[in-house]
Amino acid sequence: MKPVTLKQIAETLNISITTVSKALKDYPDVSKKTRRQVRETAAQLNYRPNSFAVNLRTRESKTIGVIIPEVVHHFFSTVIKGIIAQAEKKGYLVIILQSNESYELEKKQIDLLLSKHVDGILISLANGTSDFKHITDVIAQDKPIVMFDKIAKIVNCSKVIIDDRKAAYTATQHLIDTGCRRIAHFRGPLLPQNSIDRFLGYKKALLDNNLPYDPTLVYICDCSDMSFEEGKQNAAQLLEDHDDVDGIFINTDMVAIGAITEFNQRGVKIPEDISIVGFSNWFMSSAITPSLSTIDQPGYQMGKMAFKQLHKELKAIKKGKEVYPKIIELDTGLIKRNSTKTNLVKT
Repeated sequence: MKPVTLKQIAETLNISITTVSKALKDYPDVSKKTRRQVRETAAQLNYRPNSFAVNLRTRESKTIGVIIPEVVHHFFSTVIKGIIAQAEKKGYLVIILQSNESYELEKKQIDLLLSKHVDGILISLANGTSDFKHITDVIAQDKPIVMFDKIAKIVNCSKVIIDDRKAAYTATQHLIDTGCRRIAHFRGPLLPQNSIDRFLGYKKALLDNNLPYDPTLVYICDCSDMSFEEGKQNAAQLLEDHDDVDGIFINTDMVAIGAITEFNQRGVKIPEDISIVGFSNWFMSSAITPSLSTIDQPGYQMGKMAFKQLHKELKAIKKGKEVYPKIIELDTGLIKRNSTKTNLVKT
């Protein structure tokens, strides 16, 4: 069955196509009675607006693209929920793509979204991304792009972030405040900015408390997905390398849960022998035994704010106004659970 056209509605009601078009757009120069008749007839005939034609006329696709490293990751799934919640309010369709932490795939996905004429792009960079030309090319086309979570500081676009250094400092300070003096760090790959900043926050907390920084206590998670298995492997290696570690700050909850599992299997008592703080407040963090103390990372709020900023820039561009990149920093908080001691040590 062919799509119903404005002409068919007009012929049914014996009015002009222009009147039908105006009535469907709720123009005040068309009487309320006519507007009601047009809407009722359109519904009876199952009329659907030609979105392609509308897009050509308005130069908007009402579609945005989102590129994230992992769809199944709890943090990114909450970000997506925040984005979609806001996008639906403004009538936008969201295309979600997964880069699998691959720079090459990320580049292809940017090209794909541009070929689909999306109005703007939200992106959390892949761990493997070190060249940002594909991002700056988008900006050069006056296509708004907003980074979130994993960002590039040198790219001049809006970003929605947390203070990873401050959050990591808070996590490490909590370990120190509860008596830990030999603190290891399971960090992410060397490249992503958030991994770098969390390491620097960990290191600064040690030095500010007159605790020596020992590079042999830093274990790098090389896998792109920061996996449960890496947590187990690093925990096992830590026990072989050091018998005096009493605390660990771990870059993500998934890795931390892997570490807790390994320690539990080996009879290491948490937090009596080793205290652990994770990062992101994944839903399993409260279900593991012992429950995981962690940094609460506001994924849903990050998604909401990322879309809101993108939408502001889309409106500004439509009005011919200049867009000024903005850095939006969201608060984090420490969630204290059973993987760390409750007693504070006086200094």
